[in-house]
Formats: sequence, C-alpha cells, structure tokens
Amino acid sequence: MKGDQASIIGGVVEFIKELHQVLQSLESQKRRKSLSLSPTPSPIQPSPRQVANANIITNHSFEFDGAKEMVACCNSPVADVEAKISGSNVVLRVISKRNRGQLLKIVDALEKLSFEIIHLNISSMDDTVLYYFVVKIGLECELSMEDLAAEIQLCFSATES
Repeated sequence: MKGDQASIIGGVVEFIKELHQVLQSLESQKRRKSLSLSPTPSPIQPSPRQVANANIITNHSFEFDGAKEMVACCNSPVADVEAKISGSNVVLRVISKRNRGQLLKIVDALEKLSFEIIHLNISSMDDTVLYYFVVKIGLECELSMEDLAAEIQLCFSATES
C-alpha cells in the first residue's frame, strides 16, 4: 500500500516538474516575442546587434533551505540561458526556438569549456525547446556562472559550418 502511495506521489512530482518546464518555456517564448526586433517570426540567425543587446544578469544570490545559490542569466531575443551552481555541479537551462544542430553546438561548447555532461533533458512545445543540463565542473574550468551563460549564448550567434 505504501509503495503505491509513493509511486503516486512520485508521479505527481514528475508531472509538476514537467508543468514547471512548460511554464518556463511559455514565459520565455513570450519574452522573446516582446524582445524581437522583427515583427514577423523567422528562423534566421541572430544579428551581432541582437547578441550585443543580450541582457546579462549577474550574481543573483538566493537563500533556499539555508543554502546559498548563485544564478547567472544571459537572455536575448534568440535564447534565454540560465546557469546556477548546485552542489559540485552546474544546472544549465537553455530555452530557444528549435534550430537544427543547436544542441550539438551547446554540447561542443560545454566540452571545450571542461564541463562533463551528467544529465540532459529536452522538452519541446511547438517551435520552442528547453535544454536542461546537469554538468560536472572540470578541474581545468575557471569560468564564472556569468561567463558560462554568456559562452552558451554565443552558441546561438555562431554561423552554421
């Protein structure tokens, strides 16, 4: 009986997490539409001007259950990037329009920056995608959360090879 209750509670928790991800995706989509420089949606690469206009929010500290969390965001009309330290790992959330090859660019950037991907979750809705990474910080890594968020944001400005 207790196993059944635990299973139900676990399912509810997972459902709430999924709803939270959908909510974040919708909020990001709304924010990108309001920041968009062009009135018509198009799958074009961001201009250097759009990348330069990315809003970087640095060093947000939150007190949660007695533990301090450092969060950095780098948002632009093309993508919202959030990086936060969680124990000895970094949680990285990227919300953007679906774009072929984008995940590979992000993974490549993380590996070049000495991060090891422990977990990846991908959620999508219409033309918006949420990449949720848990990455282990490599010994060679000397990046701040702000620098990491900015580096991942640059993946969206890189031209297709």
